[in-house]
This record gives sequence, C-alpha cells and structure tokens, in this order.
Amino acid sequence: MGQLNPLKSFTQLTLGERVDRATANITTGLNLFSVVGGRVAINLILGEVTTIIETKAVTFKLVATPDTGTATDLCGTLDLSADEVGCLYTISGAVATAMQRGESGSVIGQLYPVVVAAGTIDATVGDTHTGSIKWSVFYTPIDDGAYVEAA
Repeated sequence: MGQLNPLKSFTQLTLGERVDRATANITTGLNLFSVVGGRVAINLILGEVTTIIETKAVTFKLVATPDTGTATDLCGTLDLSADEVGCLYTISGAVATAMQRGESGSVIGQLYPVVVAAGTIDATVGDTHTGSIKWSVFYTPIDDGAYVEAA
C-alpha cells in the first residue's frame, strides 16, 4: 500500500494536475506542452533556469497555439539576457503583461488561471542563445478527457 503524501495532495487540490518537462535549450522556439482532448485551465506555469542564459538580447514569451484557430500570447515578452541558474519564470495570467521573473529564486505565482484550447503551449524566442530552462505546468481539465502532456 502506498503512503499518503499530504504535500502532493494539497498541491493537487490547490493548483491541479502537474506535468513536468525536462530542461532544454530553447534556441529558436519550442513546443513545451500539448493540450489534448479539450480545454484546460492553466493555474500555474513555472520555468526554472538550469544553465545560465547567454548575455545577449533574448526576448521570450509563451504562446497558446490551438489545433484550430489563432495563436494567442499567454504573456508579453521578457528579455532573459544573463539570467542565472535558479531564476524562475511564470505568467501573471493577464495576457498583455510580460512574463514574470524571480532572479533570486522566488517569483510571484500566477494570479489568474488562463483557459486554453486543445493544441500546444509554445515558447517563442527572438534570437538564438545558450542556456536551458525546465518547465512545469499545473492545470485543471475543463472538458471531460482533456489533459496536458510534455511535448
């Protein structure tokens, strides 16, 4: 019989299901997550730098690209130049607001859930660079059978 994990239960109750994506150098853009089977509410999307980002202009944002329809920015752009290992990123949930950065290892959590349709959640980058980021997304299914998986 498995042990009850109160922290996991609390996190799942407050933030929803969790999906992790392995660290990657997102040099020219990348599909981070696939939304399958219907709509989901993104309660928190969280990135963490695992290899320092190169010192140069690196504009970065997250975009929801539906299977049908028009891609929508989940946040405004943020320059990631020289961001250190441990730097955290999230979105506020207000679509026009730039991605949020926490350079000292903490960041404000997402204020508003964002509903996305079946499709992908993508990272877009303005220029190639070195450095890597790992991502986690916490979500709640809206449609029966809807889920998120790492791309």
